[in-house]
Amino acid sequence: MPDQNGRPAGCDRSDRNYPALVADGLGIAAAEFRDVSCSGATVGDLSASQSTDDGVNPAQLAAVTAATGLVTVGVGGNDIGFGSVITACVKDGVRYQMESRFADDTVNDAPCRKRYVSDGTDQVEARISAAGGRLSAALSDIRRRAPEARVYVVGYPAILPDDGRGCGRATGLAPGDVSFLREKERQLNAMLRDRAKAAGAGYVDTYTPSVGCDACADEDVRWIEPLIPAAPAASMHPNERGERGMARAVLRAVRAAR
Repeated sequence: MPDQNGRPAGCDRSDRNYPALVADGLGIAAAEFRDVSCSGATVGDLSASQSTDDGVNPAQLAAVTAATGLVTVGVGGNDIGFGSVITACVKDGVRYQMESRFADDTVNDAPCRKRYVSDGTDQVEARISAAGGRLSAALSDIRRRAPEARVYVVGYPAILPDDGRGCGRATGLAPGDVSFLREKERQLNAMLRDRAKAAGAGYVDTYTPSVGCDACADEDVRWIEPLIPAAPAASMHPNERGERGMARAVLRAVRAAR
């Protein structure tokens, strides 16, 4: 059972999250390891303090100094409100199912896509683009603070499957909205990859190794917990298996660059 690590308590920072597992895998001493991650953080919280329900997390980049040798950054989903988008899509999907307007094999029904995409404007895509500009500025700040550090932007694992059919039972999503949300996650990861490359940082792909381990996968293989978690993790977030998988991806990238 994972325990909470560090303060403030409102950050819900697990002692078995991927940064802790990466530090352990690299043999980094506890005195040299700083985990300042925080639930709900946006790019803005890298350079400013973040209020939580139980305490304030200092600006995360305050932990980065000229002596820092390795920085991993996992951010972006909260900037685009991805959790809120999923929640809205679930509500739309459940309402749609109650109206009996689609079946599991009707893969094109996407009521939530219509909420966010209209008249040629994709609200989520616009948020991804805006977050990209903020991330580039943050990566420049990291480079200024720690010019000798190796920096890695860590992408998001597969939250939803390639095939939306059958996923509604675990998520309440319409099949077409499974495809819509998967497409938005891939766009988010592409932005993270491109911004990392432009800043001279590495990018860690956690999506590819997690395909088939999404929230709709069987309990004994999934990396992501569904809406009603069966493991100690937030819904639609990585469980301990997912954190281990993400850590392996980061360790591969770091060791390959040595």
